Amino acid sequence: MPATTPGSTTPGPTQAGPTQSGLLPVAPVEELTADQLSRYSRHLLLPGIGLDGQKRLVNARVAVVGAGGLGSPALLYLAAAGVGHLTVIDDDRVDLTNLQRQVIHRVEDLGNTKVDSALRAVRDLNPLVSVTGVREHLDETNAMDILAGHHLVLDGSDNFDTRYVVNDAAVALGIPLVWAAVLRFDAQITTFLPPSLVGEAAVQLRDLFPVPPRAEDVPSCAEAGVLGAMVGQVGSIMAGEAVKLITGTGEPLAGRVLLLDALTQRTREIPLRPLETTGDGHPGTTRGWMPEAGESRDVVAIPEMTPLQVHEHNDELQIIDVREPGEHALGTVPQARTVPVGEVLAWEDRAAVGEGPVVFYCKTGPRAGRAARHLVHLGHPDVRVMTGGILGWIDEVDPSLPRY
Repeated sequence: MPATTPGSTTPGPTQAGPTQSGLLPVAPVEELTADQLSRYSRHLLLPGIGLDGQKRLVNARVAVVGAGGLGSPALLYLAAAGVGHLTVIDDDRVDLTNLQRQVIHRVEDLGNTKVDSALRAVRDLNPLVSVTGVREHLDETNAMDILAGHHLVLDGSDNFDTRYVVNDAAVALGIPLVWAAVLRFDAQITTFLPPSLVGEAAVQLRDLFPVPPRAEDVPSCAEAGVLGAMVGQVGSIMAGEAVKLITGTGEPLAGRVLLLDALTQRTREIPLRPLETTGDGHPGTTRGWMPEAGESRDVVAIPEMTPLQVHEHNDELQIIDVREPGEHALGTVPQARTVPVGEVLAWEDRAAVGEGPVVFYCKTGPRAGRAARHLVHLGHPDVRVMTGGILGWIDEVDPSLPRY
């Protein structure tokens, strides 16, 4: 999931971690088997976990939303730790581009559902763990039913709509939520604890991001890239947070957001406090952020050209590739020039393109749409977007270019 800049926090009590009397309601199993005692022996030696903590882990039920970059290491380490039941929620299939960071999947899993791949990996790693899969897109119609009955949720999804659905369901169910976001070389990690554990100091995703950004304003990992090793690092932190919460060990990453810069391996924290809420318990600035069905967030409709049309009229068009230079180097439309979307959005007039017809493209379309709308607002009379971006070009015109 892309990382983005958190909103400002409001003065108020900082969320505290649960005390020994405020553990998650995970009762320990009566006894561990000989196999469990041997397999989890390194946990049994740890002060704060020990036999009682491992018994709680074995009886815990944890839901992991997303079996991608963050979910992969989290699932593997939760399974290795002996979490008794894991639920994997994902509606996607394994793609070759996933294997750079989604370490739970193998080449043999290409084309299979991520859930099936993750179930196989978890069972291979630890047959003592029970694991089930949900091959559905999590939304407001099913989130409560799917997440109910779990002690804890880890959110490894990759879009804000799903993240707000997970947050709202966790808040309603009173379930702690371990949350993280990654993009390029940066990551954010935190844990949201419910009022049942921390009272009025409880915070949620809507306190961190009161106004969700538009999808087209936040580049995805597919558009901007992400360091695979960092994703593994962050997913492991998420699993560690889950183990701490279940066993009552240490201090959870609650009431603070950990910011990680993988380029320098420096971290810092920002405090997180609850915003003022409305009568329904949500921060007052967040209601009504999502458009109604059929409503557009954009007031300008941009005409489109298919890749075949761009190919046929190539000499008549000013074709601008708004991807980053590293993407452009993987393959491009002939005669296209590279102007990253950030540079286009900084244009103060249309002098950079003159008067001829302009066609923007990116990887799939969102960045090209932003650039096109900006140029229209500057008064250019003939602006278009190439349908499907460079992936559409590969499908319709030049299949020799690599997909990424």
